Amino acid sequence: MSAGAGGGAGAARGGAGAAGGGSGGGLGRPDAFDMAAEMRQAVGALTGKSRSSRQEQASTSDLSIDEALLLHSVGWEALELVCGVSMVSIPMGVWNWGSGEITWAVQGETTAMANAAARLAEECAKVGGHGVVGVEVEVSLHSHHVEISLVGTAVRPIAGGRRSGPPFVSDLTGKDFALLDQAGWEPLGIAFGTSFVYAPRRSAGTALRQSTQNVELTNFTEALYAARESAMERMQSSAIVLGASGVVAVQVREGPVRFAGHAIGFTAWGTAVKVGPGGHRHIQPRVVLSMDDTAIAFQADSLRG
Repeated sequence: MSAGAGGGAGAARGGAGAAGGGSGGGLGRPDAFDMAAEMRQAVGALTGKSRSSRQEQASTSDLSIDEALLLHSVGWEALELVCGVSMVSIPMGVWNWGSGEITWAVQGETTAMANAAARLAEECAKVGGHGVVGVEVEVSLHSHHVEISLVGTAVRPIAGGRRSGPPFVSDLTGKDFALLDQAGWEPLGIAFGTSFVYAPRRSAGTALRQSTQNVELTNFTEALYAARESAMERMQSSAIVLGASGVVAVQVREGPVRFAGHAIGFTAWGTAVKVGPGGHRHIQPRVVLSMDDTAIAFQADSLRG
């Protein structure tokens, strides 16, 4: 039983003496005991819905000191470090030679991202957050499965009641999120798109001619372009589904698949954003002079003769 519940039960048995158990100043003051308040505190402690306990709990965050203070300056606070993970299998044999797009790999990675983002938002809601910022995205592709891990900091407005709808997920840094919030824009979620394409085989004659000279490997070039177009289109489509007007802070991972050199992969993700109800707000730039001197003007040893 929690301390709050124990205090309430003890108060019901011992009157003024139990009131003193909760606070030293309560001894000899039975008239100061409030049974209704004690019962509400006990129920809140048992159900985990006590707002005072939430306020007294220290927050856990992967934000830097600058980012945490900057979030406070624009009316947001960090709550808890949350994560979402998903691992999806890929059928055997899909990485063998073929033509066109490798649909099983595309579906697996897309499903893993959707599951991880949903679980991240669910954890954010459990701690009372309105969204997650500074999300670190880790994508691990293997021959038989794909694993996606999302880790970020749940945040909420300090005043409360500022945002409606499900929690957002954003890979923006705390600084970028604060700037976006000041400009009147809102993050909606992570837009994601991926594609894997087979690089067509070269004929024996083509391979022989290319072995003695510097020429473009057109089969890989065309495969990369095809993968890029499909992945970017899927990322934009996912942003439209979220109701966004654009995607910012896009990150790209592309190139031959590590364990299947004849396959080209292209993965892109970013934060889907839209203008808030108040419209866009122009921000006046401010000049900031850094006091950190990271460059060494000279070496002290050079002064010696």
